[in-house]
Amino acid sequence: MEREGNARILIVDDHEDNIELLRARLEAWGYRTVCAMDGASALRSVYESPPDLILLDVMMPEIDGIEVARRIKADASLPFIPIIMQTALDSIEHKVEGLDAGADDYITKPIHFSELQARVRSLLRIKALQEKIAGRERELSEMNERLLLISRTDGLTGIANRRHLEERMHEMWEHAKRLNEPIACVMYDIDKFKSVNDTYGHQAGDAVLKQFAEVLSHEAREIDRVGRYGGEEFMVLLPGTVLDAAVTFAERVRIAIEERTFTFEGGSLRRTVSAGVAAWPHPRVHSHEELIKSADSALYVAKETGRNRVIRFDSRDFNEHTNPTDGSKRDAA
Repeated sequence: MEREGNARILIVDDHEDNIELLRARLEAWGYRTVCAMDGASALRSVYESPPDLILLDVMMPEIDGIEVARRIKADASLPFIPIIMQTALDSIEHKVEGLDAGADDYITKPIHFSELQARVRSLLRIKALQEKIAGRERELSEMNERLLLISRTDGLTGIANRRHLEERMHEMWEHAKRLNEPIACVMYDIDKFKSVNDTYGHQAGDAVLKQFAEVLSHEAREIDRVGRYGGEEFMVLLPGTVLDAAVTFAERVRIAIEERTFTFEGGSLRRTVSAGVAAWPHPRVHSHEELIKSADSALYVAKETGRNRVIRFDSRDFNEHTNPTDGSKRDAA
């Protein structure tokens, strides 16, 4: 195998003659070698440049081969490195101790080189297979992460989609209730958006949606959640935010949009945005579904009463334009 021919083997032995003998044989078989004469040097070599295989003597002063193997195998930051223990002590107890420490194979001295060659080849094949499996697992993990991101992201704007917003709202709501912290929801709708598509075409409409999403993302904090709720409707979830502060945020976005010129290939246009704001704690909000519905109802009041406005849930304007029993009037677009 090509991998075997390119393999780099670390020889660890406190006798220089043994090192030179093993080096000559391994290099004659086409392997590259690096050497260490004690456990500390071996560990430094492994961390500086992990080898493909270690031929490790058991009996060494200070840090013996058993401890070297144990440290290497216990370190999750290192790749899989096969270890062949070599010892003159051909006893079951020593072999068990070495295998328990993490050695992958054992060979006794004096070494029979045909046996060593076979064991080296076998472990390098295992390493190559391990690396192939690890690579496939990484690819699968990356693919799953990409699929998860796609499932949570609006394809046009790159921000959260409705499904992910609702998942995050549920989590944020439970967190807010558990810690008795406020949470606010702002719903936005781009005014007269249909006329953008009718007058300038869908390419212009897409550009307006993407640029509006950029404004929301820029104005929001890192802990906030910004998403496209559907069509030209957007939502921002504001954890730890009381109603007054959420209204201030919504108004800041409204002004930014009012002052903005949207650009698209071949032209530009201006638009405004309406917003509805709701927050918890509130005596009429008992669930995250009611929080979203309250912000949505306030948004439609903003549309009904002239657009380019921010309406606060349960304000005088809101109460004057909704059914007092459920606040569900939604006649304007």
